[in-house]
Amino acid sequence: MLTIIATSIVVALLAVFTGYFLRKSIAEKKIQAAETQAEQILEQARKNALDKRREGELEAKDLLYRIRQDFEKETKDRRLEMVNMEKRLTQKEENIDRRVDLLEKKEKDIEAKYEGTRKQEESLKTKETHLYALIDEEKERLQKISSLSAQEAKQILLSRLNEELDIEKATLIKKHEEELRDILDKKAREILSLAIQRCATEHTVESTVSVVTLPNDEMKGRIIGREGRNIRALETAIGVDVIIDDTPEAITLSGFDATRREIARLSLEKLIADGRIHPGRIEEVVEKTKKEMDDKIREEGERVAFEAGTSGLHPEIIKLLGRLKYRTSFGQNALQHSKEVSFLLATIASELKLDFKLARRIGLLHDIGKAVDHQIEGTHAKIGADLARRYNESPTVVAAIEAHHEEAEPQSIYGVLVIAADAISASRPGARRETLETYVKRLEKLESIANLFKGVEKSYAIQAGREIRIVVQPEKISDAEAINLARDIRKKIEEGMEYPGQIKVTVIRETRAIEYAK
Repeated sequence: MLTIIATSIVVALLAVFTGYFLRKSIAEKKIQAAETQAEQILEQARKNALDKRREGELEAKDLLYRIRQDFEKETKDRRLEMVNMEKRLTQKEENIDRRVDLLEKKEKDIEAKYEGTRKQEESLKTKETHLYALIDEEKERLQKISSLSAQEAKQILLSRLNEELDIEKATLIKKHEEELRDILDKKAREILSLAIQRCATEHTVESTVSVVTLPNDEMKGRIIGREGRNIRALETAIGVDVIIDDTPEAITLSGFDATRREIARLSLEKLIADGRIHPGRIEEVVEKTKKEMDDKIREEGERVAFEAGTSGLHPEIIKLLGRLKYRTSFGQNALQHSKEVSFLLATIASELKLDFKLARRIGLLHDIGKAVDHQIEGTHAKIGADLARRYNESPTVVAAIEAHHEEAEPQSIYGVLVIAADAISASRPGARRETLETYVKRLEKLESIANLFKGVEKSYAIQAGREIRIVVQPEKISDAEAINLARDIRKKIEEGMEYPGQIKVTVIRETRAIEYAK
């Protein structure tokens, strides 16, 4: 029994010691594994930190490189700006030097003229002294050889002296007048030359055609339409000649009225972009474009007034200015001509120490009558003066506009200067082409003859004036009357116009029935 107990105790102790050593061995292995893992984590952390540090250094280097590039670019731009500024300053210095040289030359001329005048005065004083001596000598001689009284002798001497002085005064005055005329002519040439040099304009003339670019040649067939109905509707609605030829991806719009051509061009571009091309759509787009054209004309007038530095213009005057963009005179665009005259007149006025703002206003408005001269009887100078007076322009402006073609006497120096500026702008090389003006006037007259007849709604001269199309009001003109109307217009054209070849008169009468489904 004791043996069993002892054995059990020994076994228990062995088990205890064995368990202790086993736990110690396992704990040590876990600790060692944990330490190994900790070292791995630390090593990984060190590697990550090193990578982060390298990334940070690379980013810092990249940022530094970009900052350096930006700095170098900014420095280069600044250096270039400084070089340009230095060039401008150098140019201004050269201009100032030239002006100083010119002033010195003028000062020397004035001093030379003053010296000449002073010498003439001294010469006159010497002659006057000599005359007094002659008078005294004559007086003594007369008293000796004649029985005249001193008073009578004095009268004789004075009359002789007056005659001599009158001759000398007339000679001297004529000489000074000639010198002054030469000086004024030279000064006027200098001022006009300076104004012309400062006015840099394009030497071009207006055309009577506009070109519309097409996305492809297939679009030509759509524009023509079935049996030509689309192109007929377009020509009837706008009044221009649509020319479709072999030119690739382009069609030509021909017409003497620039406003109609612009409306046709814009309408056609809208139709091409929209893709829906048929008579109803054409009329809708044309009407919409006409309304947009009014806004465009007003905006053009505002832009020109702003460019010319002319403020306080009446809204109707601004609209009339915008309409001048689509008006030509002998091939010269009326709005461009008005801008040129405004600039030239302001330059001349500045040289003469006049009000350049008033001069610029007069120059801009001098041809304002051309915007409506085809609607109102009278010359454009008289019409322009009436318009300026109606819209509260100053009397100086009104008088200068009325006198710019010498139809009225100039009331101020501005009236004389606007005549000169108008002539300079009109006579520069390439400014005008008389044949185009004659051609346009012939087309305008052709339309005006047709519009005289009762029942005519609108008329369009097309085919370079070889055809006129008249659209009549169907409720006033019957089919039979349309035939007679064409014959009457043909006779009126033959009686009142001269033209090459023949003119085709086409009267269009169209009845439309319109209802709205609601």
